[in-house]
Amino acid sequence: MHVLVTGASGGIGAAIAAALAARGASIALHYRGNRAAAEAVQRALEGDGHSLIQGDLADAAAVERIWAAASTQRPIDALVNNAGIFPNHPPLATDYAAWTAAWQRTLGINLFGAAHLSYLAARAMAQRGGGGRIVSVSSRGAFRGEPAAPAYAASKAGLNALSQSMAKALAPKGVYVFVVAPGWVSTERVATAIRDPAVLADQPLGRVATPAEVAQVVAFCLFEAPPAMTGAILDVNGASYLRS
Repeated sequence: MHVLVTGASGGIGAAIAAALAARGASIALHYRGNRAAAEAVQRALEGDGHSLIQGDLADAAAVERIWAAASTQRPIDALVNNAGIFPNHPPLATDYAAWTAAWQRTLGINLFGAAHLSYLAARAMAQRGGGGRIVSVSSRGAFRGEPAAPAYAASKAGLNALSQSMAKALAPKGVYVFVVAPGWVSTERVATAIRDPAVLADQPLGRVATPAEVAQVVAFCLFEAPPAMTGAILDVNGASYLRS
């Protein structure tokens, strides 16, 4: 299996790449700017056939280049839309220029980039006769809201809707689409925040999820999830946010 993983230079993306490589997949690791970190992830992966691809997902032309580069040597069997940003822009404490910039940038990377890559993946996989899979990493924020980062919550809610729309459109072609929706995850980016007693008090497990746990669910979607699960949104938040 050849898999394109976006935002793979660290955190959840790096854990996903490692979990998939450990199961024999070759990984096209997308990164936006930190090549040294991406190279470190690549070196640590099991197996071979892995590659690095740089690009800004907010740029539609760059998305085409990313897809072309990832599929040059062999077709992409699966896409993992993991890349995302979380800029704070609370509505009552953000000026208009910063507010609009946050929305443009956040939706550009978190939603539009994922939508454009999903489009390219869907067409390629369907033309090959199906068998491909698309997994997007969403967030519990899509359901509960993010008062300090509303564009992030909106982008993830949009990602959920995009994925379910694609699942309906692609099921007849044998291409299956899933969403994994974590809560807090113990990445380096949020290392300080997850030590906050208020955050921990909201975690029935007494801790937040690990990147490896999220990666395990992504791997399940790519390798084991039956076709009848297409369109599913799988929560990975340790019962910190429950919905029915």
